Amino acid sequence: MAQQTRTSLAILRRKQVELETGLSRSTIYSRCRAGTFPAPIQLGPRCVGWRVGDIEAFLADPANYRAAGDDDSAEG
Repeated sequence: MAQQTRTSLAILRRKQVELETGLSRSTIYSRCRAGTFPAPIQLGPRCVGWRVGDIEAFLADPANYRAAGDDDSAEG
């Protein structure tokens, strides 16, 4: 069996992101809209994915994660 090498630019599909983070589909998209989860990358007309590096950055500090470009919080 070949060993998988994950780089920070590798792409994870939604089911993989759910397994990695423990978050549900609706929570992932809700947090994306709020800027507290990495934005997905459009891979095709009905296909998105997330960069491994972005998910690892989220997992390092999920409570305080802010997506790049969201320096000003809408909450306060």
